[in-house]
Amino acid sequence: MSEVITIGEPLVVFCSTEPDISLKEAVNFKRVVGGAELNVAIGLNRLGHTVKYISQIGRDPQGDFIEDQINKQKLDSSVLKKTSLFITGYQMKQLVTEGDPKVFNFRKSSAASHMTPDILKRVDLTNAKFGHLTGIFPALSDSSLETSIFFAKQMNKRKITLTFDPNLRPRLWKNETYMVKTINKLAKYADIMLPGIKEGKILTGLDSPQDIADYYLQNPQTKAVFVKLGPDGAYVKTKTNDERVVQGFKVAKVVDTVGAGDGFALGVISALLEGKSYFEAANRGNAIGALQFQTHGDNDGYPNRGELGKFYEKNSEHYE
Repeated sequence: MSEVITIGEPLVVFCSTEPDISLKEAVNFKRVVGGAELNVAIGLNRLGHTVKYISQIGRDPQGDFIEDQINKQKLDSSVLKKTSLFITGYQMKQLVTEGDPKVFNFRKSSAASHMTPDILKRVDLTNAKFGHLTGIFPALSDSSLETSIFFAKQMNKRKITLTFDPNLRPRLWKNETYMVKTINKLAKYADIMLPGIKEGKILTGLDSPQDIADYYLQNPQTKAVFVKLGPDGAYVKTKTNDERVVQGFKVAKVVDTVGAGDGFALGVISALLEGKSYFEAANRGNAIGALQFQTHGDNDGYPNRGELGKFYEKNSEHYE
């Protein structure tokens, strides 16, 4: 039985192998898997935790590739549904020598966007301790939003801790007003909120990490808020008013920003599964985010247990 349950859209990512060349001009690509929730699942698995990944893929070469990769990662794919009616989503990603790469999505009306709450009715939640949801999957379609809400309600009903990363993707939503309203509706089901500072400002209209945290701690369900501060680390505040800025790790060069936020999420979840405090969990989230910053690929930087230990040894001023 899996410790963590997550649901979302897996993507085949065609990563350019030509540095700083536009996607229009690039002709050489490497094929990998991505998707926020799948990234978290892969990272948790590398740290020795069991994850059930729920999704739907097309009966096509991209879907077959995703299924193979999920099986290689030894994730529980018993609720990975296949359909002949819709294609598997994919994206193209630019290779840059530093900073944010340009990404172009091909996911409209994808197989995952047609999931309904029915897919969750056959999920065994026995022994699940955490459920993880992002704001990407509910943005895909009306049915994916309905499914996300049902997932969140099931986590609350079964008293499974729900972590929610807003992971704002404005281009996937009808408009910003609807995005903000919907994300904040979903946030009411979250035991733990994981917004970035910029996301928090958009969602709440407030500027400081403290005010953003207080906004979400008003929700009866929410026990802790982690506001990601980029290189500065994370601000953490709990329902009992314990608060702290947990300093980030120094990164000599940011190679690729994609997947760092998911790295933070999996760091938090894995640490809490192991009985760590909220502040220790933020420290691990910062560490894994920093490791991902230094690699290309959506999840290549996520460490196994030994690699995480070595990273801490090199950064002895931090502790867990």
